[in-house]
Amino acid sequence: MNSGDTAFMLIATAMVMLMTPGLALFYGGLVRSKNILTTMMHSFACLGIVSIIWVVYGYSLAFGPDVGGIIGNLDWALLNGVGLEPGRYAATIPHLLFCAFQLMFAIITPALITGAWAERMKFSAYLIFTTLWITLVYFPVCHWVWGGGWLSQLGKNFALGHGHVDFAGSSVVHMTGGVAALAGALVLGPRRGKFKADGTPNAIPGHHIPMAMVGCFILAFGWFGFNAGSTLAGGDLRIGVVAVNTMLASAAAAFTSMLYMWNRYGKPDISMIANGFLAGLVAITAPCAFVNSVAAVAIGAIAGIFLCLGVFFVERVMKIDDPVGAISVHGVNGAWGVLSVGLFADGTYGDGLNGVAGTVKGLFYGDASQFTAQLIGTATNIIFVFVIMYVFFKVLDKFVPLRVSEEMELAGLDHSEVAVNAYPEFNLNKTHR
Repeated sequence: MNSGDTAFMLIATAMVMLMTPGLALFYGGLVRSKNILTTMMHSFACLGIVSIIWVVYGYSLAFGPDVGGIIGNLDWALLNGVGLEPGRYAATIPHLLFCAFQLMFAIITPALITGAWAERMKFSAYLIFTTLWITLVYFPVCHWVWGGGWLSQLGKNFALGHGHVDFAGSSVVHMTGGVAALAGALVLGPRRGKFKADGTPNAIPGHHIPMAMVGCFILAFGWFGFNAGSTLAGGDLRIGVVAVNTMLASAAAAFTSMLYMWNRYGKPDISMIANGFLAGLVAITAPCAFVNSVAAVAIGAIAGIFLCLGVFFVERVMKIDDPVGAISVHGVNGAWGVLSVGLFADGTYGDGLNGVAGTVKGLFYGDASQFTAQLIGTATNIIFVFVIMYVFFKVLDKFVPLRVSEEMELAGLDHSEVAVNAYPEFNLNKTHR
């Protein structure tokens, strides 16, 4: 064990945990005041539910010894004190600390989904979703990519680069969440009043944009633990490259989303700039350790444009109501981030990753096979997650209705779903709030 690595990973773990309240503030500010506490409660519910499941069986399914490439071995590691072999993942830090760090990723993933369903989903249905989704979707995908499963072995088994590579979660966390958000939003349907009879969308502004901005900056702070911490070692000097690339990509994405909205509407849109900022962070999460600073700026700049295009496509073409832009931020740019590894990885890092000798190189640096592995991983994620989640929501809705009643939605979910009001001096029964 290394005390420096242990201290570094403890700090990184705490930083990633801070992303959960950051997300609660961001989503809470982007919904109407009558729904803020219910929206924020979704994020905090993930802390309790996922933590318990992770200890009981989730960690072993995600990171246990591989069983046919599909899932980890269910050995109840943390309950009986046996423990999984830590050397494969983090040889210089305590095994339980590695487990805690990965738990933070498992918590944030269902939390980031919820914004797409804000202001209309029953809290009871959300609790069932979190419990089953983390088991049926997150643990298998996590194992396939990070736990030694079949996607990570595409390089060893089929000579496709280093297999599917995702340094810190563009696919495992963000694309998985974005695709699930899409499936759930399709089944739930839009908020009442979101679309006119002819399908034209109505704007429903968030009630507290400054709150959302604070949440955005907290998320950005935590992202340095999210990305740099994924080195799993404070002594790995690549953390400097990871941190710089993380900042550059987010800045570039915020800038291009600002320019896009300014050019299209004559004024910059602060909420779209914030979402662009997050889109850049999502996109750089997979390639942050494998690309140079110029590529990081390019990846972020493209992510900012993809964010704007994605938001308008989801709302105006697909007629899907996503109050916070989660599908575009996490789904679209999660996919872009994964694919960008296969394009921009410059061969300066990753020797021995997934059991393959040599560093990670993308298409622009002479290895088309790595891009193929990234394509396979992206397509697998989209198909697997969407099918599972769409069927799941259709079935669940038959037994536990996903939506609150029309009366509850008009009055506000805080009025019926939680015990207190965020702003008790307001009349939360007014439908315009």
